[in-house]
Amino acid sequence: MHELGIVFHVIDRLEELAEENGVSRISKVTLEIGEVSGVVHEYLTDCWAWAVNGSRVRSDVLRGSELVIEPLPAVTVCNSCGKTYPTVSHGRICPFCRSEDTVLVSGNEMSIKEIEAC
Repeated sequence: MHELGIVFHVIDRLEELAEENGVSRISKVTLEIGEVSGVVHEYLTDCWAWAVNGSRVRSDVLRGSELVIEPLPAVTVCNSCGKTYPTVSHGRICPFCRSEDTVLVSGNEMSIKEIEAC
C-alpha cells in the first residue's frame, strides 16, 4: 500500500512548511489527486487518520487535522487530430479519429492544494 508512504511524505512536507511559516496548528489539508494516479482515496484517508492521530507526527501541528481529496480528471490529447478527451472513458484510443497516437496530459498528478491553519 503506497498510500501510507504518500501520507508520510505529505506530513513531513506540511510540518516543514508549518515550521518555516510559524504555523502552530493545521486544521485541514486539501490534496488534488489525479483519477489515474493509482492512489486509492479511501486508503489514503484511512492512512491519514491513523497517522495524524497517532505517533507518526513529530509535533502536534497536524494532530486531528482533516484531509480533503479533490479528484482531478484524466485528460488525453490525440497527436493525430489534436483533440482532447476524457481518458477513463476512452483509454488510449482517440474517440474522434481512432488513433492510438495519444498522450496523457493530466490526471496522474498529486499536489497539496490548500492548507488551513488556525
